[in-house]
Amino acid sequence: MPVNSYRFVYDQYGNTREILVYTRGIGVYGNNYTNKGTAFTEEERRALGLDATLPPAVRTPEKQVENSVRTVEAKGDDIERYIYIRSLFDRNVTLAHALIRSDIERYMKIIYTPTVGLACQRYSSMFRTANGLIFYPGNIDRAEDILRYYSHRDIRVAVVTDNQGILGIGDQGAGGIAICLGKLMLYTQGAGIAPWHCLPVSLDVGTNNEALLSDDEYLGWRHRRLTGDEYVEFVQRFALAFRRVFPNAICQWEDFSKQNAFATRDAYLHDLISFNDDIQGTGAITLAAVISAMRAKGEQLADQVFLIHGAGAGGVGVAEQIETALREQGLSVAAARNRIFALDSHGLVTTDRGLEPYKMKYAKEPGDLAWFGEERDGGLENVVRNVGVTVLIGTSGRTGCFNREVVAAMLNNSERPVILPLSNPTSKAEATPAEICQWTGGRALVATGSPFSPVAVGGRPVRVGQCNNVFVFPGLGLGVLASGARQVLPAFFTAAAHAVSGQVAEQDIRDGILLPPVDSLREVSLKVAFAVGRAAIREGVSGLCAFSTFQHNNDIGRLEELIEKMRWEPRYLPLAAR
Repeated sequence: MPVNSYRFVYDQYGNTREILVYTRGIGVYGNNYTNKGTAFTEEERRALGLDATLPPAVRTPEKQVENSVRTVEAKGDDIERYIYIRSLFDRNVTLAHALIRSDIERYMKIIYTPTVGLACQRYSSMFRTANGLIFYPGNIDRAEDILRYYSHRDIRVAVVTDNQGILGIGDQGAGGIAICLGKLMLYTQGAGIAPWHCLPVSLDVGTNNEALLSDDEYLGWRHRRLTGDEYVEFVQRFALAFRRVFPNAICQWEDFSKQNAFATRDAYLHDLISFNDDIQGTGAITLAAVISAMRAKGEQLADQVFLIHGAGAGGVGVAEQIETALREQGLSVAAARNRIFALDSHGLVTTDRGLEPYKMKYAKEPGDLAWFGEERDGGLENVVRNVGVTVLIGTSGRTGCFNREVVAAMLNNSERPVILPLSNPTSKAEATPAEICQWTGGRALVATGSPFSPVAVGGRPVRVGQCNNVFVFPGLGLGVLASGARQVLPAFFTAAAHAVSGQVAEQDIRDGILLPPVDSLREVSLKVAFAVGRAAIREGVSGLCAFSTFQHNNDIGRLEELIEKMRWEPRYLPLAAR
């Protein structure tokens, strides 16, 4: 008998065909992969030792979803709904995903932002059951052995955080793993990567959050954060173990602090199949909105002047992706960077200041800016006016900094300026869509980082596109896995951005809507996967898909067939008693 009580059986595409079950009774019902709850048929109940353990009636999966919808909506608030959905996931993973699928726009706000932020903050008090892996200095030496416990699940994607840069709320210690859980649920919803192929990982290197350190109930490693060589060595130990155990899996770095995000991403570009969603995913989805804006304006990307207000991981990630897109259009590195300006909390990023290394390539020489003068006025409005900004992107977290004067300056530079206040949550947005619409008479092209209500344009409500990374990372992951790519290239994110923009309907473009609706996530993810897979072939980095016996051999048609067929659906699988 196998060590595990179940084993997955795959078809030629790497999709799960059935589950072999080597246990009976509570062992079946108590496993969230094999549990069907009241949907077990009479035959299954007899074969699997469940006879008499369940009420006689058999509910269809559709009825189970209807009942779950009523239950979750009866909860008092969204954090209670989060707890219910997570507990359902721990009991019956298929039903949980079927529930989320029934209204992805509604439930995504619960399983991920904004509700997941509260879940991170309340992690210790809300703890119900173990989810994922938590490495800390007391077990990091055993990382390889621990990871091997999960090899039977054929791990394909891991989301890994060090818990320091969680959303807009910073260092959350052990609670950051809730972010990984949410992201992986979206991998399943968007890309169809089955939940058993997903692994959330927390690198608990301590916390500098005083409230957590002084909380007797805190469940994390109660020490100040490792820094310097100790921190680097810790991450290296994890990365080496992960590569040895899951050499074909994607490692998505998530919510690292800006000082570690770039260093970690760049250190493992060639050692792991990895990327950082906060940097590259944010860059890609923002580029998608800009590409849509160019469709609406009938202009070229290479003719724009870009200003990113907020030069952290997300902001510099946006600058990197815009640079990549400009270079693909034929601009040199210098010419591309000359069109990109960045502001941080000290104003315009210039070479005569002490800068973090990741900002340096977008720093301007003060001597090249005749308008800058001796007063060094690198404030937002002054920069917008003097460099002729046509695309303004906010990643600053500074509420209301895109004020009426700044927006008026944008209108002087462009008939239809592109203004993207991306900071989360809504309370930190640089401006609201309604304000920008009012100040520009509806001429500005707007997308936001948080969900906003429709705005009135020409007397009718118009949806506001949301720059949500969920349109990028699931499809990107699926495209990488199917293509067998051994590294994640910048060109993949440009391809993803064009694919996302391509899913915005022409009528929406005419209405100034820059991104698809969230309820089209699954269709958008499929197009992104196709685009990324084709890019991998074009860039010469594709290979054999490690998770499938159906090989595309760099044939585009066969690659797309593999991508379509390897996606899991939240439907109960056959259980074969053994």
